[in-house]
This record gives sequence, C-alpha cells and structure tokens, in this order.
Amino acid sequence: MLEALQSPFFQRALLAGLLASVACGIVGTYVVVKRMASISGGLSHAAFGGVGLGYLLGINPMVGATVFALASGCALGLAYRRLRSGLDTLIAMVWAVGMALGILFVSLTPGYAPDLMSYLFGSILFVPVGYIWWVVFLDFVIILAVLLLHTNLQAVAFDQEFAEVMGVPVDAVLLVLLGLASLAVVTLIRVVGVILVIALLTIPAATAQQWAVNLRRMMVEAVLIGAFCTSSGLFLSYGLSDAYGINVPTGPLIILIAVIVFGASSAVHAAVVKSPRV
Repeated sequence: MLEALQSPFFQRALLAGLLASVACGIVGTYVVVKRMASISGGLSHAAFGGVGLGYLLGINPMVGATVFALASGCALGLAYRRLRSGLDTLIAMVWAVGMALGILFVSLTPGYAPDLMSYLFGSILFVPVGYIWWVVFLDFVIILAVLLLHTNLQAVAFDQEFAEVMGVPVDAVLLVLLGLASLAVVTLIRVVGVILVIALLTIPAATAQQWAVNLRRMMVEAVLIGAFCTSSGLFLSYGLSDAYGINVPTGPLIILIAVIVFGASSAVHAAVVKSPRV
C-alpha cells in the first residue's frame, strides 16, 4: 500500500486527515471535558445548512458552513447560559433546521445537484488543494486562540461556576469555546461528513482522557489518536479497493477504527486499574 503515497490525490487526503486531526484533538479535548458533545452535534448538522447555502449562492460551501456553524455556536452559547431546562430542545431544533435548510438550498440550486453523500459521510479522497489551505488557516486560528486563552478555557471547561467566582468572563470564554468547536466541525466535514463529525470530535479525546494526567497531554494524545485513525482509515480503504476491489467509504472506516481504539484502550485501562500493585 506504500505506492498509494505516490498518488497526488492520496497525498492530499492524508494531509487533510492529519491537519483535521489537530483541530479534532485540541477542540475535542475541551468538548469532552466540558461534556458538550450534544452541542457539537447540533453545530455539525447546522453547518450543513451553510453547505447548501454555499451551493445556492455560488460560493465555496466550506465558507457557508463556517458562517452557519459560527452563528449557531453563538446562539447556542447564549442559550446555554439562559435556557438551562430547554437547551436540549433548542439543540434538537438547530440540529434539524440545519439539515432541512441544507437539503432545501441544494434542491433550489440551478443545474446539477451536488452529491450530498460526500458531505453527509465525507469525501476525504477527493479533497481539493483549496481545502488543504482552508484547514491550515482554521488550525492556525484554533491553535492561536488556545495559546492565548488556554487558562480561561481550561477553567470554564472544568468548573464554570468556580471560574465565574474567580472573575473569568465566562460568557465570552464560552462563546470562544463554541466558536472553536464550530471551526473544528467545519474542518472535519470533508473528512468524515456531517453525520459522523461528532464521533471523530469526541472519541479520540475520550480515549486520551483515560491516560492523560493533564489537559495539555490529553490534547497531544487526542491529536495523535485522531491522526492514527484517519491515516489508518485511508490506508485500509485504499488497500481494500486495490487488493479486493471492495469500495468502502473512508469516513465510516475512520470512525470504526476510532471506536476499536477506544474499546481496546478501555479494556487495557480497566485491566491496569484492577491489577494489584506490588
């Protein structure tokens, strides 16, 4: 399968997966610690509305997805602080409306309708060069924000009430955190698709959480786990197609590998914890 590395399209796909793993691991760590996976799921499906709007207006769908995801993140962030009891309902509404708008906008687009499956389940093998640069830019924004605001982000992620008592601007930091989650969602759409984004955003971070001793180490481990899952999914998909003629979507394979890694890590962690100390 090493000959796959000589193919330009495979090189782009591998680079896209590795770059997306950076956003996935960093932001996914905050998402898991803060226990806001449901909000991230709402953002990923809301972003699909932006994809459809991009096609309708004739602009880059990823730009539309970014705008929709950021707007939805701000709305959910404000609601998170004010609608404690009704937040789940609001997330479900954003989740459904985003998908509905995406399908509606695509159906209204003149000419040939784009392949929705590539956005629902990913199309990492066909990412253009422009997408690589877009992910590089989003990764840069995410890393810069984390470097500048890590202490406040960590405080809000672990204990929001205590952070507020200590004078941390919780509302502003929470909006930044949701904005970062929105950007991470956009980077992952072409890798695993809208439907599977929430899995790749949370599973590597949840696996790293079992072994990490602090938040920074958890981020590094989550990035490495995400990179392993995306690259393994790519090579496995290519190998099955090349050796056996079996065309398996790469996105679902990446998620299944992530689940297997999480299961194996959980089993080993449980055995280590239960093993008697000498």
